[in-house]
Amino acid sequence: MMKFISWNVNGLRACVKPKTDDEGNVKSKGFEAYFKELDADFFCLQETKMQEGQLDLQFEGYQSYWNYAERKGYSGTAIYTRHTPLSVNYGIGIEEHDHEGRVVTLEMTDFYLVCVYTPNSQEAETKGGKPRRLAYRMKWEDDFQAYLHALDEKKPVIVCGDMNVAHEEIDIKNPKTNHLSAGFTDEERGKMTTLLSNGFTDTFRALHPDDVTYSWWSYRFRSRERNTGWRIDYFLTSNRLRDRITDASIHTEIFGSDHCPIELDID
Repeated sequence: MMKFISWNVNGLRACVKPKTDDEGNVKSKGFEAYFKELDADFFCLQETKMQEGQLDLQFEGYQSYWNYAERKGYSGTAIYTRHTPLSVNYGIGIEEHDHEGRVVTLEMTDFYLVCVYTPNSQEAETKGGKPRRLAYRMKWEDDFQAYLHALDEKKPVIVCGDMNVAHEEIDIKNPKTNHLSAGFTDEERGKMTTLLSNGFTDTFRALHPDDVTYSWWSYRFRSRERNTGWRIDYFLTSNRLRDRITDASIHTEIFGSDHCPIELDID
């Protein structure tokens, strides 16, 4: 069995630090403790928010591959792996998209692993308007899906990360009041539908069709405490890997970010 973890850490340098509440109770053990507990073959990170040399965080038995945004303190992706890849690719090969450190791809013997931090479409400037970056997001979706399909023609693909969309109403606490919100627009949800209709499987939803579990909560309004969340973090696989999936889960018990880690296990 191989175990994959994906986690939007919302700033790795902050996530590394253990956290306590006002009464001294441990809220987060810190990234290193969770990394070792989860004991994954592949550990994918999004929103690392750091530049090369700002944090030396290596683990025995793992190699790591990092894609940094040109803008400091922004975006960024990384993969830790116990298995040496055949090749590594950063970005998707399109100049317009490859300045923000959003994609790392490992080519393994019998699959590609793609770690992605999808651009947020950003809230509208006026109430009831379209998200500010929605047009760019639609271009990203078309180009990123083309990238995935090109890989899939060569060997199966596992793509994971913060994909910044709650696909169905079951994936968000308040679907009606969020209908026009960035991450739950008809346009963004439609792009996910397109991908899942063209050769890819949402592993968590395939195994847990009726499970209401979230992976992201706003830091505002005590959202995590009240479980007012969104499921916007995914492991998607090429359909032909479907029979190899043994488990897909969401680690809501782990704190340290506004997202929690998600897991995929395959034979």
